[in-house]
This record gives sequence, structure tokens and C-alpha cells, in this order.
Amino acid sequence: MSVPDGATGARRGRTVTTRSAEHRRGRLAGASAAALLASTLAACGGDTGASSQLTWYINPDSGGQAEIASRCTEAAGGAYTIEVAQLPRESNAQREQLIRRLAAEDDSIDLMSLDPPYIPEFAEAGFLAPVPEDVAQRVTEGVVESAVQGSTWDDELVAVPFWANTQLLWYKKSVVEQAGLDMEQPVTWEQMVQVAEDQGTTIAAQGIRAEALTVWLNALVESAGGSIITETAENPEDIQLGLTEDPAVRAAEVMNAVAPVGGPAFSTAGEDANVTDFEEGDAAFMVNWPFVWPRALSAVEAGTLDASVPEDYGWTLYPRVDEGEPSAPPYGGINIGVGAFSRNVEAAYEAAECIVSEENQSYYFTTNGNPASKAAVYDDPEVLEIFPMAPAIRESLELAAPRPQTVYYSEVSGALQRVYHPASAVVPGETGAEAADLILAVLRGEQLL
Repeated sequence: MSVPDGATGARRGRTVTTRSAEHRRGRLAGASAAALLASTLAACGGDTGASSQLTWYINPDSGGQAEIASRCTEAAGGAYTIEVAQLPRESNAQREQLIRRLAAEDDSIDLMSLDPPYIPEFAEAGFLAPVPEDVAQRVTEGVVESAVQGSTWDDELVAVPFWANTQLLWYKKSVVEQAGLDMEQPVTWEQMVQVAEDQGTTIAAQGIRAEALTVWLNALVESAGGSIITETAENPEDIQLGLTEDPAVRAAEVMNAVAPVGGPAFSTAGEDANVTDFEEGDAAFMVNWPFVWPRALSAVEAGTLDASVPEDYGWTLYPRVDEGEPSAPPYGGINIGVGAFSRNVEAAYEAAECIVSEENQSYYFTTNGNPASKAAVYDDPEVLEIFPMAPAIRESLELAAPRPQTVYYSEVSGALQRVYHPASAVVPGETGAEAADLILAVLRGEQLL
């Protein structure tokens, strides 16, 4: 979930390109040629049953991807069938399993649901089959900017945008009304801290030492106009970090200010704990993903939450760091990668286009609660009925900034989580330099996380 050169989609023009075969990395070209040869042999009378069977490795969900696989199998009319294989629940475990199998050139991996932060690593290693130029044009048409950037590495589309996620600012209407805060106007973190102090309430943000902390830090740095990685490179020695620059200092100041009003469990609070605090505790504000809404409605239906609770919910764009600068909300979701060693690359890309169709994205949004990457889905009456905040989600996704785009994402995120936790101990102007030193030491092999 990263953005090339630290720029948000809203700040830079869309650059989606594909390279000709002679300019692709040798290992990618070799994998692609082998896959195309297998496809050609199958078309000429080889084992057509094997050639048309695709395996899609999916992250756990509520059955939506399996249903989409069934729909696309039926729509293919025998051209291919899609079977799903479920990956572990945690994204880092999903990455590890896929990386190990692809490193062994496993040709059973046709389609993969990939967490965007790991896409550069897969692409750089030659584990993703090149996206054909005509496919790239079709699958990026009408797609929110952050999802395109999150599927891009080295100025080349390397995966197919599927569903896109973002965080909104959720608030209690009753509290902000009493405080006199106009939520029709952009809201800053400073304003929220002031209201929390004045009203004796808290702000639910992700202070836990986990990936959620990296998500929060990155959104703050990007919202302040900077980037955690200002220039990426294949050689770790050449990577340039922005953690000592002014935007990172402003991010640290916000973390420092929010920590005292983050509640007594702030340093261990993740997304789920934040929702509980927002539903049942003192939190008047919360930054979190859209799952907040269906969760509350389901609890009301189950009789475990009073209907007055979600009736008091309001939502708007992610808070700003500085009053005059638009926020850069977090970007998340899942994109579809095609395995470089698949024997069915052509069929896999046909299936990928079916998977990410507007109809299937709308279905996935309304049944599994995962927002679409296609902007037109947000105009679907059924989507608007179930998610009245859909327009805010779409606007947020156009502004959203993916996390640092690097093949060393795991190392970068792990170092940030170590140094920036707890938020109450963050020192503006010092913590960023400490984190930068740790990241570079880890990348040079001088230190372990």
C-alpha cells in the first residue's frame, strides 16, 4: 500500500505503463515466456483440462471471494475454472507462504490476493507475471487513484486493483455539537485534542505496537506533506528517508498530543479495541476503517448494542495535520497478482478482469463490507443504502496515500513500530532520526529487529 516516491495519487498524475518484453527484467521475461509457451501448447491440443483450471490464493473473508470465483467460473463458459485456496489470516503470514512457494517456482499459483505493501517485493523478485498493456488499460479505467498507485512498482502496473480501503474520521454527533465544532469543515488533530480535553472524552487511534501504528504514522507524515521514504532504490544504501524532515516532526508532534487523550489503554489499542471504546467507552473521535458501520448495525440487530449508539455516529474525511493542507488518509485493501510461474497466465488475467468487474466489486462491498476500487460502484443505490458514508469513502480513496513503497517493507515497518512506540515517548526532532538510523542499520545487515 505504498505510493511511488512518496507522493499521493492526488498530488501527482497517474502513471500506468507496461514495458516491452525486451526491457523487462530477464527473470520476468523468462517466466512470462514459459507461461505463454504452456498456454500455447494447451491451445494446440495439450491437456486442456489442466490448462483451464486456475487456483486463486485468497485472504480469509466472509465467503465473498469464493462466491466471485464461482461467478467467474460460470461466466467463463468452460474457458477456465477457478478454485480458491485460503491463506493464513495475518498478512505477514500470507506473504511468507506465497514468497516461499514462488521462490520454488510453484506453478500452481495462478492468482493471488495480495496486501499492497508487499507488492513491490513480489514484483522486484520476478514473482508476478507482467500485466499485458491492454489489460492494464482496462483494469485501471475508472479506478480510484490510491488503488492504481498501490498496484504500481517502478512506474509499471504489476497487479490488478481489486478492493480498496481507507480510514475515515468517526465522531459522536452529540459531543461535537456540544463542543461547537463544525464538522462540515475540515477538522485538524489539534481541534480534536482540544475538544477531547474540554469535554473530558478521548480519541481512539491505533497506538498499539503493530502494523496499525505504521499506518497511523504514515498517514500523519503524508498529511503533513512528506514521506517516510523520499527515494527508493534497489540498493539499501541508496534509499533516502524523510524521517528527519519537517513533516515527520509534525507527525511526531501530533502523536505526542494525541497520546494523553487516547485513553488508558492507548499503547495497546488496535482497530478492534478502538471500535469497542467508540461504542461503549469515552471516545468521541475515532480514526478507523469502514467496517465500523456494519459492525455496529450487526450488534444492534443482535441486541448487544443500543440503536441510539450508531444513530449518534457521524463521519468525515481523515483529520488534517495542518489546517491549510488536505489530509492523506491511509490506503489499504487487496489487489490481484498473477503468478509468474503459472501455466495459465493468459487465462489468469482473463479471470482477474472478471474478479474485479464493477458488478463483482459492488457485490463484495455490500456483502463483505470491503470498499471497491472502481469509483462508479459508489453510485450504486444498494451500496448507498447499506453504506451511507460511501461518498466520503470514495473521496478519501482519491486522497489516500499508500504506505512506503519498498521491497524492504517488512524491515521498514518493523523498525518504525519499535521506535515510535509508545506514542507518549515520541520526541519530535529526535525519534525520527533514531528510526532512520535503525532502518538503515537493519537494511545494511548491521542490526536485527
